[in-house]
Amino acid sequence: MELRVGTLNLASGRDGGGRSVDAAGLRAALADVDADVLAVQEVDVGQPRSHGVDQPAEVAAALGASDWRFAAAVTGTPDPFRSWTPVDPPVLRASWETLTGPHYGIALVSRLPVRRWSVLPLGAGRAKLPLQAPDPRTGETRWWWFPDEPRLAIAAELEHATVVSTHLSFAPHTALRQLTRLRRWCARLPGPVVLAGDLNLVGPVPARVFGAPRLVSEPSYPAPGPRVQFDHLLGRVAASRPEVRRLTIGDHRLVTVSVHPG
Repeated sequence: MELRVGTLNLASGRDGGGRSVDAAGLRAALADVDADVLAVQEVDVGQPRSHGVDQPAEVAAALGASDWRFAAAVTGTPDPFRSWTPVDPPVLRASWETLTGPHYGIALVSRLPVRRWSVLPLGAGRAKLPLQAPDPRTGETRWWWFPDEPRLAIAAELEHATVVSTHLSFAPHTALRQLTRLRRWCARLPGPVVLAGDLNLVGPVPARVFGAPRLVSEPSYPAPGPRVQFDHLLGRVAASRPEVRRLTIGDHRLVTVSVHPG
């Protein structure tokens, strides 16, 4: 069996000009993405900066995904991202459910039937990161001191494999701790397991910590001219047709590969 798996940091659906596209623009940007299972990070639901779009639902629609889950790391629209309200305990929003108010987090969408979904909270670090990014209220670009958001992982147990989506801390020491916890969690999931996401760790480091090979080895960030690989697909499976491709949205490149669970 061949399973096409991918990961994409959506960056709230922002285009090259730094503005989030609307629902139609999001679907158009993803129309030719070929992935049976896609891990998506930095996903908005009902946020003013992204036109109130239900982004996980639109991503799933663009891919023709039969099922998906969204895990909110943050609820509300903080200003200026200094008062994030974490969702505790984390909740997996199913494809048929709606959310009240704005949220932000990660998603995992699947064209294939999923036997079981689960979520793992990974906590947050104490570091703050200076970034030039859109104001969550207006979309205007400015400098922010971003606190580290709560991090999560979503697992989709399929017939022949389990795919795990995550977005780890921008602080390397925290990301390494989170990845170690993820390794222990994944060891209890039905194998083989493919870890997909923006790990915020470069090159071969994540593979060594997670204990599984890189299925794609190519820079993915920043999208216009990648210099480092933050976006990883890791697993002990046969793999073919790796691809790292720039889309019209997101500040990372889309990373995909075909895996053969056996």
